[in-house]
Amino acid sequence: MTGASGAQYGLRLLECLLQAGCPVHFMISKAALLVVATETELQLPPKPEALRQTLCSHFDCDPALLQVHGREDWMAPVASGSGAPSRMVVCPASTGTLSAIACGASNNLIERAADVVLKERRQLILVTREMPLSTLHLQHMLSLSQMGVTIMPASPGFYRNPQTVADLVDFVVARILDHLGIEQSLVARWGEPS
Repeated sequence: MTGASGAQYGLRLLECLLQAGCPVHFMISKAALLVVATETELQLPPKPEALRQTLCSHFDCDPALLQVHGREDWMAPVASGSGAPSRMVVCPASTGTLSAIACGASNNLIERAADVVLKERRQLILVTREMPLSTLHLQHMLSLSQMGVTIMPASPGFYRNPQTVADLVDFVVARILDHLGIEQSLVARWGEPS
């Protein structure tokens, strides 16, 4: 998770992945910690082990499924091609993170993990949450798309007649899970009954 507005998307995605029994390497930027505190009732501690315990308790998940890595944990498996995950999602993805990934900056573990996923030709999804978009943002998105990255703006659809903010969040998270190939029952696919 990075520091764009839309912490609810990242937290709901994490919850769904853990509920599905998916092992997760979780990284969160300092700015994202601030956004979570601003946009939700959840108070996340900055230290990785305390954060892991808090998230496991909050989502009532098996602690073995969740590894939390600090900003500069260069020994984390995701920092190397030999430990590259098959899939990575940055949700929400700030335009600063998008830019750093497009340029290969690797200034922190989130950026380095994305760089590893790109160089190993694995699946990378960036759930951007910004508007309007500048020409520079669009150029970076085009560049990343040409590298095989899925750019997935957090743009919920309204054709299912959402009643709550949670419905809107679930729409976006369902699309992410669909792209990851993970079964979901949050939102029926187009043409399927609700």
